[in-house]
Amino acid sequence: MTNCPYITKKFLKTDHGPLAYYSLADLESQGYGISKLPFSIRILLENALRNFDDFAITSENIETILQWKPAGSDKDIPFKPSRVLMQDFTGVPAVVDIASLRAEAARKGRNPNDINPLIPVDLIIDHSVQVDYFGTDYAYSRNMDKEYQRNQERYRFLKWAQKSFNNFNVVPPGMGICHQVNLEYLSKAVVERNGEIFPDTLVGTDSHTPMVNGIGVLAWGVGGIEAEAAILGQPIYFIMPEVIGLKLSGKLPLGSNATDLVLTIAQLLRKSGVVGKFVEVFGPGLDNLSVPDRATISNMSPEFGCTITYFPIDDKTLEYMRQSNRSAEQINLVEEYCKINMLWRTDSEDITYTDTIELDLTTIEPTVAGPKRPQDKILLKNLKSKFIDLLHESFGRKYVQPPEQLTRWFTEGGGQPIQSSPPM
Repeated sequence: MTNCPYITKKFLKTDHGPLAYYSLADLESQGYGISKLPFSIRILLENALRNFDDFAITSENIETILQWKPAGSDKDIPFKPSRVLMQDFTGVPAVVDIASLRAEAARKGRNPNDINPLIPVDLIIDHSVQVDYFGTDYAYSRNMDKEYQRNQERYRFLKWAQKSFNNFNVVPPGMGICHQVNLEYLSKAVVERNGEIFPDTLVGTDSHTPMVNGIGVLAWGVGGIEAEAAILGQPIYFIMPEVIGLKLSGKLPLGSNATDLVLTIAQLLRKSGVVGKFVEVFGPGLDNLSVPDRATISNMSPEFGCTITYFPIDDKTLEYMRQSNRSAEQINLVEEYCKINMLWRTDSEDITYTDTIELDLTTIEPTVAGPKRPQDKILLKNLKSKFIDLLHESFGRKYVQPPEQLTRWFTEGGGQPIQSSPPM
């Protein structure tokens, strides 16, 4: 590797022996204001340092990230994710492309087995199963049998790919939604690979990939072409982003939940305008939000319009990892690495953001969304009057007062029809 003046390689002692990492703390000691950078930008910086080759990723790229300004920049920066997530709609064509490359290599007299994904790829089949059977204890198994019968050619192909390709794993149908599997099972928060340790990052071929931002994993959705480029070792380039700080305080009141919170945030961020920007959540309110609640918020990033909604790693992250059966060794590794490399959230952070938006969690009220878009927030207490207005505005229908007997049935009958006369 060509020498880079910014690279500060250190070693962390672990149960597996010393692991190399690229120290942001050393850059801080050299006078660079790393502690002022948003956590999401710190992860991009570590990514550029680790993958520096003075060709695809240059000293100028690293300098651009180091000199991050709240106003953003029109300069491109590179990003090499540590893994790729695919679902069946876009994943299968990507596998076909790699198989085609192998076929062409064979035609040219080359070894087709040399062509493999260069980083781990997880393809999760979660959009395919149809419901032919329901309401019985055998419904699941019968639906799965039908799925394999209907798409046996596809699954034979994917089974071949899983056996033939390195760094390629298929999660079969019926195991859950890809983002749920990613959050609960695949995400590590910190990755150990080839004697190095670094933040877990990914791109996915689904717009709701940012759901894993809730566990401290930097990730967002991309197109199939970009995902294939990442699989083949090419960096993804994008404009240096602005980072909006979302400051949370307080605690959700009794009767309000994460859905009420995320609908409130959706309205707040859309009014503020965060399209194409990073959103990073901070503040004392995070101490009261579990990872499932955070993931609910991050999952809605496409509805906010932002690229990511990132939650830095903290004690709640470790708590979730224990609850989801991650190993004690992995949990310790996450805590040690993040604390030593300035990727651990504390209440004393003094980070510079492009702009800051504040939300007091104690003000969150039960909420419904719609009727068309999630940002069309309606407080539950206003639902009756708003429903009547929407009935007229959206559908041209007038609200008609129900007959008195029907009203009495709902208000006085206790769920039993009121008999106006003895039954015949």
